[in-house]
Amino acid sequence: MKLIALGFTALLVTGSVFAADAAPAANVIHDKTGFFVHLDVAKVLSSTDTYGQCGVVPAQLRYLDHQDRVHVLDYQVQGTGCTNDN
Repeated sequence: MKLIALGFTALLVTGSVFAADAAPAANVIHDKTGFFVHLDVAKVLSSTDTYGQCGVVPAQLRYLDHQDRVHVLDYQVQGTGCTNDN
């Protein structure tokens, strides 16, 4: 019985350690969209590829500011894959 309790305790501790490793991802700053949003972009990490998509589609921009903090900006963009566009 003590072996089962010890194993269960070890499992809980291991889960807590892995949960603590996932915490730094919460440091991402989600910027609000809107008109006249001033962004402090030092380096673009990634952006959504909208090639081949038609209509207004959601897009995301991940970037670093000048203080090396990660930001995420969600916005809407017109796709470039519509066959009837001129």
